[in-house]
Amino acid sequence: MINAPGMSALAPSRGPTAVVFAYSDVGVRCLRVLLDAGVRVPLVITHSDDPSETRWFGSVAELAADHGLTCVAPDNPNSPEFLAFASKLVGRPDLLFSFYYRRMLSSPWLTLPASGAFNMHGSLLPKYRGRAPVNWAVIHGERETGATLHAMNERPDNGGIVDQCAVPILGDDTARDVFNKVVVAAEVVLARSLPALIDGSAVLTPQDFSRGSYFGARRPQDGRIPIDATVLQIHDLVRALAPPFPGAFLMTGSRRVFIERTRHAAPPSGVPNGQLRLWSDGAALWLMSADGGALQVLAARIEGEIALLDATGFQRRFEGGCIHAGA
Repeated sequence: MINAPGMSALAPSRGPTAVVFAYSDVGVRCLRVLLDAGVRVPLVITHSDDPSETRWFGSVAELAADHGLTCVAPDNPNSPEFLAFASKLVGRPDLLFSFYYRRMLSSPWLTLPASGAFNMHGSLLPKYRGRAPVNWAVIHGERETGATLHAMNERPDNGGIVDQCAVPILGDDTARDVFNKVVVAAEVVLARSLPALIDGSAVLTPQDFSRGSYFGARRPQDGRIPIDATVLQIHDLVRALAPPFPGAFLMTGSRRVFIERTRHAAPPSGVPNGQLRLWSDGAALWLMSADGGALQVLAARIEGEIALLDATGFQRRFEGGCIHAGA
């Protein structure tokens, strides 16, 4: 166990107690909602930041420290040793919440709270159950997503729905743009659901799993743009993987050329089409798709380089001012 400060200076006994598992901006904002509502939080469980991952979101640990809360980051929250530590510290809390915590919780955790365990998920369940729901929604060209608060059981994103809130996805929104909206939606859902969870009047709606699917985690190598992708599929993939995410890319030799931002535009005459390729006319970069569509590339870079790649630099570096997919 790491990052375990001393016992928290709890507020006077004036409200229900909740154990909170939290990470990222959703974790920060939802923990703030609980504290604002007078919920006592004797224990916060979070993650240690991965040194290989650029943290672009708020810190649950810092928020907990600001409020004098005990905050820990165990390697395995389901270990008997950690469960014993937590049980001794908190007894039996009224509620348990998971706000973008990255580990599944075992049965002893889910049965510990007197009034239930609940998770905040970044989609409109039952759609996009599982990992990276915002990225998957953008990849599939969805025009809305949202946040859903649901009861937890031992299957991921499986329990009855307490409440959900939708947000729009605009045609040029990146996954980060959408995630920022989902953070607000999560705050809205929790704030308006909390009174009923506390007094036991919340009514849960079972999920109709025929209306959604489960999605797994994404890996950096999954960002390679398929040779046969349509222009719309390419644009959606670029938006979904734009910074701070790993990025959509083409290969040139053994190096990746990352495409970080695109927009639909009519290319100048003479742009070769009908095959996935990156092409420069000297004034702009163009990404051509197999279906004959064109995207103007607003930001691109070569793997291992910080500076963005512009049209002139692209022409200097690549013979003929063109990269064929897979070349």
